[in-house]
Amino acid sequence: MSAPLLPGGTIGILGGGQLGRMSAIAARRMGYKVKTFDPSSSACAAMVADSHTTAAWNDIEALRRFAEGCERVTLEFENIPPATVSQINEWVPCHPSAEVLAICQNRRREKEFLKAQGIPCAHFVVVSSHDELSAAVKKIGVPCVLKTADFGYDGKGQVKISNTDTNLEDVWEKIGDGVGVLEAWVPFQLEISVIVARTEDGRTAVYDPAENIHRNHILHLSLSPARISDATRREAQTLALQIAEKIKLVGIMAVEMFVQDGRIIVNELAPRPHNSGHQTFDANQTSQFEQHVRAVCGLPLGGTEMLKPSVMLNLLGDLWRNGQTPDWSKVLKEPAAKLHLYDKGQAAPGRKMGHITVTADSLEAALQKAEALFAALTK
Repeated sequence: MSAPLLPGGTIGILGGGQLGRMSAIAARRMGYKVKTFDPSSSACAAMVADSHTTAAWNDIEALRRFAEGCERVTLEFENIPPATVSQINEWVPCHPSAEVLAICQNRRREKEFLKAQGIPCAHFVVVSSHDELSAAVKKIGVPCVLKTADFGYDGKGQVKISNTDTNLEDVWEKIGDGVGVLEAWVPFQLEISVIVARTEDGRTAVYDPAENIHRNHILHLSLSPARISDATRREAQTLALQIAEKIKLVGIMAVEMFVQDGRIIVNELAPRPHNSGHQTFDANQTSQFEQHVRAVCGLPLGGTEMLKPSVMLNLLGDLWRNGQTPDWSKVLKEPAAKLHLYDKGQAAPGRKMGHITVTADSLEAALQKAEALFAALTK
């Protein structure tokens, strides 16, 4: 077990997106130096890092140069080859582990892990051909959803099968050859997510569940606290803590869940900071990004108490109409709103360019303000 890495040390981050950027901001605020690694030279996290390495994930010499001087390495998204994490870990402690990454980046392994640990999840069947898909649909029934095993996010890599007349050959072609996971459709009332942190020696911290509202399969609003009963809240937090322990997480993880008639069904795991936890930057004792740094470095974990109810509003590239930057004065004149822009350059539809956090004395008031801001930006 590694000794704690105190402020003044150097942290490496694999990945250069907005999650890495906000993790780097938290780390630098605490007094750490930060190095980033990403195949893109224009990665937005690089702009707040002390140094940046641009290279392919399998470039061993570049990885070695990056690791030199780092005393801990972590990651900001899960679509990194586990072999890269294993290689880094030979030189410097890297959290989360390649084993955790391998489970969470592949839906088949993720579902099989959850099922083996007795965690409630949707009924599923693994399929690798059109014939197997046809048999699985008959077994599970409709509606159901076919998902690629690898590289799915924001609704990508999945197709809903609504009725028995659906052309399954077309469905299979849409996800491409390979392995898919067919899941029973969950008619949930709402989706929630729980951010949980765990250190190498097993200390944990868990946040209140956030309620997630999507548009076109991309997170639109995240409400904290979620509009659920106290019993459901406690159950969700307990499940997140159990998963963190069973998977031997070191770092931070988001556990996405469906709430169906008071029952919780775990949907997906993300072993890194998560879009639904962005409001913790402004509305909690400790942000998810600082907590990530604390967990990876083996520090005492920070308090997770919510200071005020909040709503996080995603800012997608769709708002940059005709190449024009939105009028941010509409946001800045609202005292309770905090604007976070990721400096990602070219906007594109569906691309996450930033977010706004709105706090208020009640969740209803925060939600009203967030919706008013969105309406103003889309006029």
